[in-house]
Amino acid sequence: MKSVVVYCGSGEGYDSTYRDIAYALGRLLAERSIRVVYGGAKVGLMGAVAEGALDAGGEVVGVIPHFLETKEIAHEGITQMIRVNTMHERKLKMHELSEAAITLPGGFGTMEEMFEMLTWAQLGLHQKPVGLLNINGYYDGLKVLVNNMVQEGFLGESYGNMLLSSESAEDLLDQMAQYQAPETPKYITKQTT
Repeated sequence: MKSVVVYCGSGEGYDSTYRDIAYALGRLLAERSIRVVYGGAKVGLMGAVAEGALDAGGEVVGVIPHFLETKEIAHEGITQMIRVNTMHERKLKMHELSEAAITLPGGFGTMEEMFEMLTWAQLGLHQKPVGLLNINGYYDGLKVLVNNMVQEGFLGESYGNMLLSSESAEDLLDQMAQYQAPETPKYITKQTT
């Protein structure tokens, strides 16, 4: 992998561990010569990831809609800032610039970005690995929910396995490097191809 999009909150959460691990992830990606693509803010976990990568000499590309430049406080010191008009353009551009996605703790926006990547993968629109860095068990409930989706017949097991997870950034990157996408995208049949 040469480029990873990182989805995470513009807030830091109540526990400083979130920020510390976000910073460490940025450093690790830079040390592995992996470009960081993210939402472009200098605040919250987004800012921590960017600072970690920059402090380790890494390349950081931000993608931010014009209307969020003041709300999320655009980072002035990153390698490249790409400004777009809408949230849809933001997500598409981050997808185009990356080979994988890592999700850190965040709120609705973070979840929406991650789930869109998973949905696109399920439909066979890409074969990129999507992973959770499960800091402090933040995503334990989500893992239970995904398992319940599989158990109740709303999500095929192969799609449930698409969402990689680890408490360790190193382990998550190793899982992502070995990731094999499901062979058959959802709803793709001989009649539709």
